[in-house]
Amino acid sequence: MSTRSSLHLVPAVWSTALLRGIASWWHMLRFGAMVLVIGLSPSTYNRANRATSSKYIYVSTWQVLPWFTAMTTLLSLVLIRIVVVTALSYGLSQYALEMVVRVLVLELIPLSAAMFVALRAGLTFSAASTGSAHAVDMPSLSLTHMRNELMPRVMASAFSVITLALVSSVIALVLAYLTVYGLSPWGLPGYTRTVGHVFDLAVTLGFGLKTIFFSMAVAVVPMAASLEARPVTSADAVQPGAVRLFLVLLLIEAASLVVKYI
Repeated sequence: MSTRSSLHLVPAVWSTALLRGIASWWHMLRFGAMVLVIGLSPSTYNRANRATSSKYIYVSTWQVLPWFTAMTTLLSLVLIRIVVVTALSYGLSQYALEMVVRVLVLELIPLSAAMFVALRAGLTFSAASTGSAHAVDMPSLSLTHMRNELMPRVMASAFSVITLALVSSVIALVLAYLTVYGLSPWGLPGYTRTVGHVFDLAVTLGFGLKTIFFSMAVAVVPMAASLEARPVTSADAVQPGAVRLFLVLLLIEAASLVVKYI
């Protein structure tokens, strides 16, 4: 009897979970739309908000930029060396530099920057943004609270992703040149020709849009999850936002690959 009852309850449980998931994603989209509207409003950027945003940008970007750059420099150097040596061993040295730029600069570095910022700052908004152990219903948030407390955090996370990705990409391009040509300046014409061939107009726009979408996802998704009005326990206080964020990042990356290579 209990087994039959549990079987009858399974569709109800599934439908409840489905409706809860749809409502959660709708909540995230609404919050993202509100953030976009407030971010485009000139009244948001008053003196107090600029000072608060500068403080959060300093914490989320400047404090981590040196050692994140050192970490990505080491990893980029290892990957570039592996690709160059492997290409030389197979007689494909003419494709080594282009492969490094396409794989490392266009794909790995923006995703690494987004995941780093998400793990360091984005997923900790649950305690910092609400000021309590319980989630806050989004309609109960005042415009003043959104503008003065939440927007500086959103802007800082987005700025951090973009800055770390751009700085690491420039360093990776420099390391690629030094690995292939050394300190000789005679490789600059061929190097700029190869990089320019990779970074045509469509690829450059796609790289910029993907980095911006990554920054918006890291800035919006964790905070929207932390503000969602639902029962929160110590076991799942961070996990729903984390899963949703990594799913959004995966969808953005997949869409970028489809547009570029299919």
